[in-house]
Amino acid sequence: MEHITVEQLRDWMQENPDSYTLIDVREADEHEAENLGGLLVPLSELTQRYSEFSAQKPVVVYCRKGVRSQIAIQRIEVLLPESSRFYNLIGGIEAWKKQFPLPS
Repeated sequence: MEHITVEQLRDWMQENPDSYTLIDVREADEHEAENLGGLLVPLSELTQRYSEFSAQKPVVVYCRKGVRSQIAIQRIEVLLPESSRFYNLIGGIEAWKKQFPLPS
């Protein structure tokens, strides 16, 4: 598992938004309240829904503070051992909100 800062993710979003897959592993109500975009795949549903996203390119996983996303990556790496890199967003959406406004 690798880690990515909010600044690095912002750069990816601005420079090449199609170069990675973004996954939110929080619950639906959290995602509806605020999110960075990407696919909502709650941690509780991850093992049933991992085939919904492509792991052919880097996968950035985020949650509120970065704990659930680390757990999610550990699970995904077992399910998709031959796939691309997985990045945990350090500090999650809380870290993002401290640095940048949320995307609209």
